[in-house]
Amino acid sequence: MNLNYVFGQFATEAEIAPYGNGHINDTYCVEPGRFILQRINTNIFKNPDELMQNIENVTAHLREKIIASGGDPERETLTVIKTRDGKNYFEYEGSCFRLYKFIEGTKTVETDKTMLDLYNAGKGFGKFQNLLADFPVDKLFETIVDFHHTPKRVEALKTAIKEDKAGRLNSVKEEVEFALSCAEFAATVTDGIEKGEIPVRVTHNDTKINNILFDAATNEATCVIDLDTVMPGSVLYDFGDTLRMGASTGAEDEVDLSKVWFDKETFEIFAKGFLEETSTTLNEREIELLPFSAKLMTYECGIRFLTDYLNGDTYFKIHREHHNLDRARNQFKLVRDIAEKEEELNAIVKKIIENI
Repeated sequence: MNLNYVFGQFATEAEIAPYGNGHINDTYCVEPGRFILQRINTNIFKNPDELMQNIENVTAHLREKIIASGGDPERETLTVIKTRDGKNYFEYEGSCFRLYKFIEGTKTVETDKTMLDLYNAGKGFGKFQNLLADFPVDKLFETIVDFHHTPKRVEALKTAIKEDKAGRLNSVKEEVEFALSCAEFAATVTDGIEKGEIPVRVTHNDTKINNILFDAATNEATCVIDLDTVMPGSVLYDFGDTLRMGASTGAEDEVDLSKVWFDKETFEIFAKGFLEETSTTLNEREIELLPFSAKLMTYECGIRFLTDYLNGDTYFKIHREHHNLDRARNQFKLVRDIAEKEEELNAIVKKIIENI
């Protein structure tokens, strides 16, 4: 594939090399001029028009807010480069490509996260949420339908149990029993949205710490990236999913469960940064459910792994036998640990709010 030709549809020919380690899209760095060229994974994101419209609308809103506050929109949000004919992506040989300006002087944090990194990440995701608090959510498309609809994830698990496609049910009865016993709290957020207690907001839906660019000099959160999954949802999805991985003391597929627990100090430092940015934006019910959201999102991920294991490992990539089962057990260990610490986590949030 001639990537120089693709880039030429946006600007001029340049040297192109692979960049980063994203799992979904193919990413390239373009020299000179420093741009990021990405091939959109249309196997997952089947409607690139809606995907790119979401990104363009959200980044345009962010630019306005950043300019109004005296910030630098070239650094604090993604800049979508249009094609020569004014489109926000280019189709070529069955693939869809987009181009962003490269944000200089930034870095990502992959491993060895410090407490300062976690605090700044909380502020970064919190600022992102705060700046988009007045964005008209009805302008956003749902790029992955029911992505965080936990009750529907439970129903998918029940279907996998009933069908037992891979013949594995008898070997995971303990895991299935635990998963079904937790289903009683699966609808907490979706019911809250339906009742109007929890507002529908712009959500990122992939709030890993490596989806923030940090200033290379100051280490402050500069820009939230990877906006493919931006769509309507609850802020609780974003907060909980960050802590699901960020506050775990072990890797997501760690098999020695004695090494896996939910770290309260990590929770506190991230929550402090997040709430410093959002305490006046979130409502009382959202703040109340922040600790619960970590349990909910960890549970949701765990039942997705277990569902895939029962279905024969058809969705998540695996690198060893029983990999998805190991992941499910790992997440369920975290769910138990979060449940035991939930009152303490609630007290932490209350203390943070009182001191802001």
